[in-house]
Amino acid sequence: MNNVTIFDHPLIQHKISILRSVETSSNQFRALVEEITMLMCFESMRDLPLEDVEVTTPIAKTTTKMLAGVKLAIVPILRAGLGMVNGMLNLVPSARVGHIGMYRDEVTLEPHEYYCKLPKNIDKRLVIVCDPMLATGGSAKDAINLIKERGGKHIKFMCLIAAPEGIKALTEAHPDVEVYCAHVDERLNENGYIVPGLGDAGDRIFGTK
Repeated sequence: MNNVTIFDHPLIQHKISILRSVETSSNQFRALVEEITMLMCFESMRDLPLEDVEVTTPIAKTTTKMLAGVKLAIVPILRAGLGMVNGMLNLVPSARVGHIGMYRDEVTLEPHEYYCKLPKNIDKRLVIVCDPMLATGGSAKDAINLIKERGGKHIKFMCLIAAPEGIKALTEAHPDVEVYCAHVDERLNENGYIVPGLGDAGDRIFGTK
């Protein structure tokens, strides 16, 4: 799939392995999610447009490159997606942050929206939707639908761990959205959890289990 990027960088894979371990504390888990996100963000922003600007150094004037006025919006899917926000803001501190709240029905596994707040001029922004886990793909699909309904046009999706089922569902529903993932796991189990996965990312980030 041309619009799916799976990162194989050794640092990312090393940190993902530590992230998976049941022995990793919530504090370590949060830090790792932020670090992995920052590494992924670095690569996923490779296509940002540049423009020539004139800069005066202590030695002389020169023409160099800067971002060409790109407006970014980071939109985490609550609540686990919040753990990825700071990793991106470390690289792009001027980005605006929106929020989409969804919960998954424990019986049907279907996502339900309960909150959506996006930055102004979303139609003029590059929107990065983030959620650590792409399992069934339901939450990601619905979140992107909400953004498109509000005018979003240039959208990327970033996750740490994905199931093949989730990637298939997301790319079929939104073939125009670029997907960035640190690792693709084996499958979903009967409860809709990724195997081997890393458990419930939200619980592990916030220490609620």
